[in-house]
Amino acid sequence: MADYDAVLVYDGECPYCSVAARALRRLDDIGAISWYDDAAQAALEAQFGETPFAMVLVDARRGRAYAGRSAAEELADRAGTPGIVSSLVRDSYDRIAAAVGAASGRERDPDDVHDSYPLTDAAREQFDALVAAAAERPEALERT
Repeated sequence: MADYDAVLVYDGECPYCSVAARALRRLDDIGAISWYDDAAQAALEAQFGETPFAMVLVDARRGRAYAGRSAAEELADRAGTPGIVSSLVRDSYDRIAAAVGAASGRERDPDDVHDSYPLTDAAREQFDALVAAAAERPEALERT
C-alpha cells in the first residue's frame, strides 16, 4: 500500500480541480481519489456528516481536512508555488470554479465548505481505506 500522509478528494471531471490536483506530481506523500469513489464518499461522510461536493485534502499526519479554497491553497503551498499563487488560488477559487463549471457544462456547483477542519475520529478511521483507494494514481497525475 502507498505511504501517503494526505489524500486529495477531487472531481476528476472538473478541469480546475484536475489542474490543482496535477500539483501532486511534485508531492509523493499525497494521493488522489475521485469524489465519486466509495472510499471518498465514506471519508467525507465520516468527516462532515454528509458528502459535500468539494475538493478536500484529508491529512492524517496533521490531523486536518482542508476543503474548497483552503484545499486549493494548501496544495499550492505544498507544491512550493510562490505565495502570490497561493493567495490568488484562495481569493479567486469561487470565481474560477463557477467559470470552469459553466464552461465545462457541470450541472452542480461546489458546496460552500472552504475551511481547515480538525480531522474527526471517524474520518481518521476511514483514512487507510482512502489511502488504499488512492494508491493507484490517476494517469494524469503520474510523474513525467
